[in-house]
Amino acid sequence: MGLGGDIQGALSDEILATAVGDAWRLAEAELLESVVRISEEIQRLEALRVKLVGAVDHRCKVDVLGFPNAKMWLASKTLLEVGAAGRIVMLGRGLRLQPEIAEEYFDTNISAEHAALIMKFCERPPKGMPLEAMDDCRNALLFAATGPTANTDAVRAVIARLERAFESDDPPPSEDTELNEFHASKTLNGRVAVKGDLDAVTGEMLLSALSGLSKPRPAQDGTKDSRTPGQRRADGFTELLRRYLDSGIAGDEGGERPHVSLHVSLRDLTDHTDCSARAERDAAATPDGTLFAVDGVAWTEWMGPLSLKAARLLSCDSIYTPIVLDENGAPLDLGISTRTVTKRQRKALVARDRGCAFPGCGAPPSWCEGHHIVHWSAGGPSDMGNLVLLCGFHHRLLHHSDWEIEMGADRHPTFIPPQQVDWERKPLPAHNRGRPRAS
Repeated sequence: MGLGGDIQGALSDEILATAVGDAWRLAEAELLESVVRISEEIQRLEALRVKLVGAVDHRCKVDVLGFPNAKMWLASKTLLEVGAAGRIVMLGRGLRLQPEIAEEYFDTNISAEHAALIMKFCERPPKGMPLEAMDDCRNALLFAATGPTANTDAVRAVIARLERAFESDDPPPSEDTELNEFHASKTLNGRVAVKGDLDAVTGEMLLSALSGLSKPRPAQDGTKDSRTPGQRRADGFTELLRRYLDSGIAGDEGGERPHVSLHVSLRDLTDHTDCSARAERDAAATPDGTLFAVDGVAWTEWMGPLSLKAARLLSCDSIYTPIVLDENGAPLDLGISTRTVTKRQRKALVARDRGCAFPGCGAPPSWCEGHHIVHWSAGGPSDMGNLVLLCGFHHRLLHHSDWEIEMGADRHPTFIPPQQVDWERKPLPAHNRGRPRAS
């Protein structure tokens, strides 16, 4: 069927039934066929959209569109983001100049991603490739991209072989470091959005570094890791940054080794009262009854405000410098930097807990931090009877949930689950105490 065919007429009754939510009526074979045929129709419609948008981009001027360009017009009329609309416009524009690639794409023999990849090669061929070789190179790429079993790595492998065959002094786009970009932008809700475009070697280093740190970690009983792949990679990236900063190889910045700097008042750090009660108390203490005159938050140098829960989490295993401020926030006295968990204590924690002590975890010691069972700001001492080794995930869990830790008579930590996990809240032994010790 061509792009101008009757789309609805191509849909069988079974597929229409699937679309309106009656999939349960279909036999398994019919269900599988319906998904495949729906996917084929979607691909035809997407190809038709690219073709028509290409015509809009070519023919419709600003006064007709009512927008500066076709990309902005398409985004305003659909649910597409501007970036996605721009990719459709660029593909349609490029295919007008590449009829051989357009024919394969509009016949739904290749995907939009592979069409764009081949088109970029044809637009910027290797400098050493003679003009008469273009047809054979294009045909080789189209052959590699044709059919449902085609994949991007196979297409890129053909591109790499062609670039090597017509090798020039210029690096291929995949290895051109001058094209590298990395953006890290603060969002309005206090998070960081990361976006980058890296060369193949840098990408290989990044993926290699993240590989071991983002593996699934099943529980001791074999329960699968509940984190999504994206969450695992985010946790691995966090661990990668923590190890880098802890290593001390980052050089000096402002006379100090770069690390996370946190500013918080001692009153806020030690005040564990109910948030609403504290808010009412602080509001009553301010002359105008507003909350803006009190601290109530911690501050970091790059990201700005941070919740007090996160501040208490960071202060568990950190170097802190007490600074006495007057009522106007001016420093009066500077104390001596103190490490709440010393190197010797950490070695002792590793010897005792042998990794994350949370039941069923056992993450290696290099992934772990020292946690105060009774927070140091609440008077908890920095001794072995008040310290436990936890990985970053379970450290956050202990600070943001109703899990509790008690030191048992055997001088090993025990974990008390919240009622939603165990109504009776029976204590659980630490990870290395819940399994036989190797002889």
